[in-house]
Amino acid sequence: QVQLAESGGGLVQAGGSLRLSCTASGRTFSSYTMGWFRQAPGKEREFVAGISWSTIGTDYVDSVKGRFTISRDNAKNTVYLQMNSLKPEDTALYYCAARAGRGVATIARQYDYWGQGTQVTVSS
Repeated sequence: QVQLAESGGGLVQAGGSLRLSCTASGRTFSSYTMGWFRQAPGKEREFVAGISWSTIGTDYVDSVKGRFTISRDNAKNTVYLQMNSLKPEDTALYYCAARAGRGVATIARQYDYWGQGTQVTVSS
């Protein structure tokens, strides 16, 4: 069992930056592939970024490439999402997710554990 807790969300102006953190419980964090998803009101949950257990593999949705960076610190059981050049369309509830599989997955149902989410609001 893995429990995930996100933090770092907030209100920021367009062009600004935020860093989201997700801390996991459990001693096997390093064996999990981690992902960030987001869901805006009235829209489906969307894959944002993912990172493999070894940190070698990463993937991003096209709309955030060049602006967002996912990273992880296995010693701290934490995965990060650095978000720069934020846009109003990035406004959403951001979720951290973990999966036991080794490859980065972009589909929500492929993830086994989810956090409660942290709200990101970007004003224009």
